[in-house]
Amino acid sequence: MPTANEPTGRGSTRTAVVWSGLEPVLGRGEGEPHDVLDIGGGTGGFAVRVAALGHRVTVVDPSPDALAALDRRAREHDVAVTGRQGDLSTLLDVVAADSADVVLCHGVLEVVDDPAAALATIATVLRPGGVLSLLVAQRHAAVVARAMAGHFQQARAMLDDPEAGGRPGRRFTREELTGLLAAAGLEPTAVHAIRVFADLVPGSLLDLEPGATSALVELEQAVAERPEYLPLATQVHVLAKR
Repeated sequence: MPTANEPTGRGSTRTAVVWSGLEPVLGRGEGEPHDVLDIGGGTGGFAVRVAALGHRVTVVDPSPDALAALDRRAREHDVAVTGRQGDLSTLLDVVAADSADVVLCHGVLEVVDDPAAALATIATVLRPGGVLSLLVAQRHAAVVARAMAGHFQQARAMLDDPEAGGRPGRRFTREELTGLLAAAGLEPTAVHAIRVFADLVPGSLLDLEPGATSALVELEQAVAERPEYLPLATQVHVLAKR
C-alpha cells in the first residue's frame, strides 16, 4: 500500500519502476545516509520520500513557488529537505563540485539548451563513484503516439529530429543517451523502460476495476528491463556511475 508520500492510481504506475530502480542505490532506510541532489525537484514528490529514508536531500529548482511548496510538504512529513533556487545552467553557483553521492535529474534534460554541457555539470557535482538517476522522454514512443493521434507529419519529423513533434523539449533514444553520458564521463549501469503501458490504459479502468493499478504496476516492473519493450516506453530511466 502506498505511503503518505507515495503517489496512487495512475501516478503510482508512472513512478513505481523508477523507485524500484533506485532502491539498490538509496536502500530502504538502512545503511549510511547519502547526500542526494534533486535537480528540478519542484514541490518534492521524490525528494520528501528520499529524505524519509534518512538521506540528506537538496532540491535545486528555478521556481520559488515550487520551493515554498517543497518546504511545506517536508514539514508536513517531518523531514528535512534543503531548497535552493537555480537550475542546471547555474548549478555550480548553488552547490559545490564533488558534493553529491546521488543526483536525480528527472524530466529536466529535455528542456536544457545543451544536454551535453548539462551532463558534464552533473558529473562535476557527483563524487567519484556517485550515481546519476536520469529520467528522460523517449523518442520512439513519441513517434508512435503522434501517429496514433493522427499527427502523421509530426511523427515523420520526429523520426530523426529530437526536438520535433509540436511540443517543447527534446526526446532521446537510448543510443543518444549512452553517447551523451559517455562524453560526460558517466557509465550507464542500468536502463529501465518507464510507462510502457501506463499511458495507454484508460484512467477509468484503473479507477473502477479492483486491483487494476497494482496489476499494471507489476506488469510495468516485469517488462522494465526487457530490451524489446524499451522502444515502447514513454520514458527511459538510466542509472549511471561517475
